Amino acid sequence: MGGSSSKGRTFWPFGSGAVSDSANGVGEQSLARYKGGRLGATPFVFSRRSSMYYDEDGDLAHEFYEETFVTKNGRKKAKLKRIHKNLIPQGMVKLDHPRIHVDFPVVLCEV
Repeated sequence: MGGSSSKGRTFWPFGSGAVSDSANGVGEQSLARYKGGRLGATPFVFSRRSSMYYDEDGDLAHEFYEETFVTKNGRKKAKLKRIHKNLIPQGMVKLDHPRIHVDFPVVLCEV
């Protein structure tokens, strides 16, 4: 019915994000904090992997095509053939402004 999931325990790097009781008995929702580890985790993402590629000429694009001519029944027809070889991924790209990580358990807007 649902998606596939692992039945084993998984490590969740952030706190539970559950409602906690304060000293006066009023429930407060706190932001999840990073638990353990050497690096300080943040809910923000500052870079991502690019979906663009460089070709042999140094051009940057999502896809590259090559024009080929096919002769069929004496007629010359032009077709575009997609190039898959000799493409170099652009790599990591810095984002203009930080985004919130998809797995960070915080309610952004409550209706």
